[in-house]
Amino acid sequence: MHLAALHTPSQIQLNQYGHLKHFLTIEGLSQQTLIKILDTASSFFNDQNQLITSPLLEGRTVMNLFFENSTRTRTTFEAAAKRLSANVLNIDIARSSTSKGETLRDTLWNLEAMAADLFVVRHSSSGAAHFIAKDVCPNIGIINAGDGRHAHPTQAMLDMLTIRRETARPFEELSVAIIGDIKHSRVARSDVAALQTLGCKDIRVIAPNTLLPFGFKEFGPEVRLFNNMDEGVKDCDVIIALRIQNERIDSPALSSQSEFYKMYGLNEDRLALAKPDCIVMHPGPMNRGVEIDSSIADGPQSVILRQVTNGIAVRMAVLALTMQGQLEEKGLIEALAI
Repeated sequence: MHLAALHTPSQIQLNQYGHLKHFLTIEGLSQQTLIKILDTASSFFNDQNQLITSPLLEGRTVMNLFFENSTRTRTTFEAAAKRLSANVLNIDIARSSTSKGETLRDTLWNLEAMAADLFVVRHSSSGAAHFIAKDVCPNIGIINAGDGRHAHPTQAMLDMLTIRRETARPFEELSVAIIGDIKHSRVARSDVAALQTLGCKDIRVIAPNTLLPFGFKEFGPEVRLFNNMDEGVKDCDVIIALRIQNERIDSPALSSQSEFYKMYGLNEDRLALAKPDCIVMHPGPMNRGVEIDSSIADGPQSVILRQVTNGIAVRMAVLALTMQGQLEEKGLIEALAI
């Protein structure tokens, strides 16, 4: 499935009023749309900084369709939907009718006929969520929970919410470093796109050349490459360490865990090169002692666990906004009071 064959993201994702009806990728969305997601997510915290429960999606059905495993992402989407009072169904695709010969289209159409309102889709193929939104179930809100190496938009938005809540400074004033396996990381691609859209002028990508994607220069002038970790993290406000996937360790792209940690592992000496109030982030799950030292992951500058909480708020926002956009698209102007 090639992304070039798909419609532009904004054509697919937005309804006639310019509001979300699907959430597939950061690319093509305006700064105003991203800020709307962040503001909506923030509204789901009370004065004690705790997540609230809302009846916004009461009577609606959210189906989690995970063709690729991810307990953390699926669980936070489920928690988000339940906090919005939605009905949640987790579909075991591996044991579904597709394993008995039924086509993916037929499986999805049958799920649509079960009065689903939103599909949360995770797939190993890049463009899968776009394909479902454009060609299979355009009348159901599709939320991309990660597709191949392409995009992980809700992870990017929870990262942006974490940065906004923890730094309390405009994105234009921040220096953000992203470290690790950029080549295979959909999180890195979505984070870079979100940072650019929100106005960040200093985005640093730190990685060996073997872990950089082809066409890296196409990211834009805001993004600078550093092969040297010490130079890359110097005076940073935010450091995002990416997971090195174990299946790529000891491959030609990566010689060994110990070698990677020596060159690119985030330890106390390297964190000391950043600004004193620099925050440390990680999308999880972490490989301690490979991409990050335990003293950093559990230290005072780490906001990794707060990312998880922010992820529920962001996914609540995306579910609610996408549902509202679908209702508008269908001419059912039911105010969700978002």
